[in-house]
Amino acid sequence: MRLFLLILHLLVGVAKAALVLPLVEKSRRTAMIRAWSVRVLAILRVELVVKGQPDASSRSALFVANHVSWLDIYLLDAVCPVRFVSKAEVRTWPVIGWLAAKVGTLFIERARRHDTGRMNQTVAEALIRGDLVALFPEGTTSDGSLLRPFHAPLLQAAIDSGARLWPVAIRYAKPDGSPNPAPAYVDKMSFGESLSRILGEPRLVAEVTYLDPLPSQGLNRRELAAIAEQTIASALSLPAPCRRPGKPADPPGVPPSGSLPTGSPCPARSDCCVPPAPVPTSDRK
Repeated sequence: MRLFLLILHLLVGVAKAALVLPLVEKSRRTAMIRAWSVRVLAILRVELVVKGQPDASSRSALFVANHVSWLDIYLLDAVCPVRFVSKAEVRTWPVIGWLAAKVGTLFIERARRHDTGRMNQTVAEALIRGDLVALFPEGTTSDGSLLRPFHAPLLQAAIDSGARLWPVAIRYAKPDGSPNPAPAYVDKMSFGESLSRILGEPRLVAEVTYLDPLPSQGLNRRELAAIAEQTIASALSLPAPCRRPGKPADPPGVPPSGSLPTGSPCPARSDCCVPPAPVPTSDRK
C-alpha cells in the first residue's frame, strides 16, 4: 500500500511540476514543494525531528550536510526548501531528472574539472540573489557511522558571495534512539533495494540538526570545509575525518581543483523556512 501511495504521489508531483509550478509565484512554489516532501515522509512513515531550524528570515546561505540516503533531500525540503547542487547524470534519470530540473537543481559535470568554476559562479549568483543552496560535500553517501572528508571546491561560492555556510547534521534512528542503518544508500545498492529496506521499517526517526551558521569571510575554502566537518562530526558524536597533514590551504582567489561534491536528485527553491506540518495520525498507521 505504501509503495502504491508513493507511486501515485510521484505522478501527482509530475503533473503539478508540468502544469502548476510554471504559473505560480515563488512563495507558492516553495509551499508546494515543501508540502510534497512532507507527504513523502508521511507515506514512508518517517518521523522528522528538527533541532535548531533556520528562521523565516534566512537568506543567502549555503547549506552543507552529511549524506546518508536519498531521503536526505526530503528531510531538508520538508523544513527549509533549497536548491540542490547535483551531478549532471541525474538530469538523464527518467522522471526524477525531469522533476529535478523543474524545481531548480543546479547540475555539475563531475568529469569536467573546469565545470567547477562555472558552477561556483552559478551558485554564487544564486546566493547573491538571496537563494538558499545546499550540497553534500562528502561527494558520496555513508552508512551514517562515519563522516567522510568534505571536498572544498564548491565552498568557494560562499566566499565569493559573502553568504553564510550553514552546517546541517543528519541522523537516522530507531524508535528507541539507537542508530538505524536501514535508510543508508551505499556501495552498489540499487534504488529498488534501498526503497525495499525503507518500506520494511515500521517506523523511522530522522533527526535534522541545523547548527550555527559559519561566516565565510576571512577564511579559505579548505578552512571552511575543515570547520564544517568538525561541527557536523561533533553534532553526530562521530570522529572528524582524517586529513593529510601539511596540505596547503587554497587562497581565496585560486580556481577550484580536486574532487567535486554532488547533491541529490530532488531539489527545491525557497523564500522562507518554516517548521514541517505535523504528520496526520492516519498516515502513520
